[in-house]
Amino acid sequence: MVLPAQTPEFSSTARPVEIQPTQTPELASSTGPAKDREAPSPIVLLEGVSFGYNGRVVLEGVDLTIWPGEWVLVVGPNGGGKTTLLKLILGLLEPTAGTVRLFGQEPNKTRHRVGYMPQHMQFDSLFPVTVMDIVLMGRLGTAGRRLLGWYSRQDRQAAQQALAEVGLTGLEDRPFAALSGGQRQRVLIARALASQPELLLLDEPTAHVDPQAEGQLMEILQQIHHRMTIVMVSHDLGVVSPQIGSVLCVNRRLVVHPTTELTGEKIRQLYGDDVRIIRHDHRCSPEGHQP
Repeated sequence: MVLPAQTPEFSSTARPVEIQPTQTPELASSTGPAKDREAPSPIVLLEGVSFGYNGRVVLEGVDLTIWPGEWVLVVGPNGGGKTTLLKLILGLLEPTAGTVRLFGQEPNKTRHRVGYMPQHMQFDSLFPVTVMDIVLMGRLGTAGRRLLGWYSRQDRQAAQQALAEVGLTGLEDRPFAALSGGQRQRVLIARALASQPELLLLDEPTAHVDPQAEGQLMEILQQIHHRMTIVMVSHDLGVVSPQIGSVLCVNRRLVVHPTTELTGEKIRQLYGDDVRIIRHDHRCSPEGHQP
C-alpha cells in the first residue's frame, strides 16, 4: 500500500523515541562480573534535531536512539522527511538545530562504517557499466583506501562476496541496464554491502519491483540482519518482517510504533482503505496521536 499524499501531522507532544535492541550484541567481557562489562552504545543518536529547506520545516524536534542489532522501518507520506532523516544520520545534511551522533561521533567521521542505498540512481542506459562496476563503487571512500586509483584484490573480493550475498553470483559482467528492476535493486544493495558496513541505510529498496522480487529482497535482508543493524525507508505498509522491531512514523515529527498487522475498522479510521498495514497503536487524527 502506498501512503496517501496527505497524512495528519503527528502530535507535537509525542515523547522522545528510544528503540531498545531486539538482539543484544555480545559484551566486551563475557567472563567478568556483570558490573565490569561494557554496556552497548547506541549506533545512532539524534537529540532535538530540526531541519528545513528555504525556510520550510521538514523535521522538527526529533529525538531518536537506535541500538546495535535493530531493524527499524521508516514510513510516512511523501515529503514527510524520511529521506532527510537518513541524510542527517549520514551527515550529508547539517541540522538547523540539535545534534546527530553516528557511532558516538560526528557523522562525517564515522560514515565509512555505513552502507547506504539511495532512493534513486541516475544512470545512462547506453553507458556500458557492468554489475561489477556498480558494486565496486561501494568500495570508494572505505577506510584505508584512496578515493582514486585501481581497485585492489581486496576490493574485488569484497564485491564478489556482496554479490553472492544478494544471490547474483555469475552476473558480474552483465550490463546493469539489462537487468530487471528487482535485480537492479539487489545490485544496489550489494554496492552498499561492499564497504563491509556495520549499519545499513536503505531508502525504499522495494520500490518499483513486483511482489515476487520484493519477497526475495526481504529474504535477503533477513539474512543480512543477522550480522548488522538495518534502517529501511519504505512507502509500502505491507513490507513487514518478523525481525523488524520498530516502525518510525515520520511526518515532520517522529513517532515510534510496534510492528503488528491490523485489518478492519481501525485501518479505515487510519487510511480509509481495508488493507493490511503495519499496526499503529495510536490513532492518527487531525488532533494528533490518541490512544
